[in-house]
Amino acid sequence: MASNTAGISLVAFVIALAVSIGYYQFMYIPEVNAKPLIAEEILHPEKSFHVEIVPGSAIPSQVKNFTPIEARATIEIDNRIIWTNNDTVPHTVTTDDGYVDVINGKFDTLAHEDIGGFVMPGKEWEFTFTKVGEFPYHCEPHPWMKGKVVIVENFS
Repeated sequence: MASNTAGISLVAFVIALAVSIGYYQFMYIPEVNAKPLIAEEILHPEKSFHVEIVPGSAIPSQVKNFTPIEARATIEIDNRIIWTNNDTVPHTVTTDDGYVDVINGKFDTLAHEDIGGFVMPGKEWEFTFTKVGEFPYHCEPHPWMKGKVVIVENFS
């Protein structure tokens, strides 16, 4: 009788272990790694905020490189920022603090291979911020070019 109890206990333990591993593998891990649910208004705001990369920005003595220098946008309204390169040389928009958006990835053109890492002359690059905050940035090959995106709450 004692050997039957030990065998049943061992089988029950193996089944419990298999169920636990299955739950962890197929339910827990995908849920933890899933992207968070974010309101549609944040992911696809009704407007965009435009920033111009000014002609001549590659020249170190030029003071004005991004217009406006501080892009102040509102979450759910115009939190999609579009940079347009009106200069004759390629530029980047590179985070100063390593910001990585939970939906759109790293705030850095160099991390987005779909554009080859650079905003080419006459081209645009857009990034949608999904949280409120301040996001300083610069141009990697031209570090004197600095700007900031400020995303504020929508109080409407």
